[in-house]
This record gives sequence, structure tokens and C-alpha cells, in this order.
Amino acid sequence: MKKQRKHKVRLIILIAVCTVLVGLAGTGLYIWKNYRITTVYVEGNTHYSDEEIIDYVMGGRFAHNSIVLSFMYRNKEITSIPFVQAMDIKILSRDTVKIMVYEKSLAGYVNYLGRYFYFDKDGIVVESAAQRTDGIPQVSGLSFESVTLYEPLPIEDSSVFGSILSITQLLSKYKLAAERIFFSEDYEMTVYFGNVRVILGTSDYIDEKVTRLQHILPSLAGKSGVLDMRDYQDTSDNVTFTED
Repeated sequence: MKKQRKHKVRLIILIAVCTVLVGLAGTGLYIWKNYRITTVYVEGNTHYSDEEIIDYVMGGRFAHNSIVLSFMYRNKEITSIPFVQAMDIKILSRDTVKIMVYEKSLAGYVNYLGRYFYFDKDGIVVESAAQRTDGIPQVSGLSFESVTLYEPLPIEDSSVFGSILSITQLLSKYKLAAERIFFSEDYEMTVYFGNVRVILGTSDYIDEKVTRLQHILPSLAGKSGVLDMRDYQDTSDNVTFTED
């Protein structure tokens, strides 16, 4: 009797375990098939393509499932990608997610010892890279003896970073792609657009200068020379172009 009872109990336990396992397998299969991500929206990215961001976020074996993805990034900031401050993963539906990219605010970069050091509006060096990133101008003419990651760029007059940020934001606003911003010893600015060098001078009337510049540059396409806007004011269009 005891042996039969034990056998019966074991059989019941085995059936129960099998039932639970089958149920879990069925649930897992349902989740795997019905919560597979087919649509991904990426917003806020300029340094990386949508595909690069998606590959980073969803590169794991099970990361193409919205439930798995929600657990992977719940209360977790993604901060290990260069030029990215953080990313936020939002599950819009069982097959759709949105990746919000919050990039670091970069004002420019300096070339030092064969590497590119990118700094923010406060002059803090936030990234170091072996390759140059398009869309961020090189800043030259500034004097420094060393560069340390996550520390201010050691130049004599730190107020120049405000001028750098102002000019880069204005150039971006008017979709003007500058390769380089040069500062003279007295911190007058010269901006390079291909073979055209634009002497902007000080930051006085900088908004008006760049606003005017966006209308002048198209007429200088294919030319090489110096556009002098140092004496430009909002009431006088004192601009000269000297061709090489």
C-alpha cells in the first residue's frame, strides 16, 4: 500500500511538473512569437546612424523581444557609447519600440598628439577619438600644453568657449558647414569653408554677421579667397572679398 501510495504521489508530482513545464513553454513560445520587435524608431541621433544605434541596443540574442528589452533597460541608463549622454528605451506596443538618444553637447574639437579631443560648451573635454566625426568643427589657434579627458581645456581665457558655442550654434542654425574655426592671439575668429576663409573678428554682431554670411557664401562657390566681415554691423554692410 505504501509503495503504491508513493508511486501515486510521484506520478501526480511528475504530471504537475510536466504540466507547468508545458505551460511555461507554451507561454514562452507565445511571447517569443507575438512580442517580436518589427518596428524601431530612433530619435535624437546625429553622430550615429539609426542602424548603429539599433545594433547597439538590440545586439543581444533575445533583445529583439519587447518584453525582454523592457527588462534589460528598466531603470538603466546607457552611457557607454561615445558622444552619447544617455538613451531611453520606450516600448510603444508589443512589436514597436522607440529609442531616444540624448547626445553630448559638443562645441568643437582640438587635434592633439594624433587624436581628436572633443569639448563641450564649458570647455570640458568629453570625448577622445582616433577618427574625426563629421559635423563638428576643428578649433585651432588656442594655446595649451596638455589635454585631459573630463577636465577643462587648459587655455588662458576660458570665455572663448562661449564664442565657440555661439558660432557653432549659429552655423548649425543656418546649415553652414565649417571645417575649422581659427582664433588669433587676440581671439578674433576666422572660419574656414573649403577654400574660403571668413574673418568674423570678435563676437560683436556675431548673429548679424552669420545671418549675412548665409546669403554671401553661395555666391562664392568654387572661389578661393578671404571674406572680411570684421567691420560688419547691423546698420552697415561693410564686407569685402579678396580672391586668391
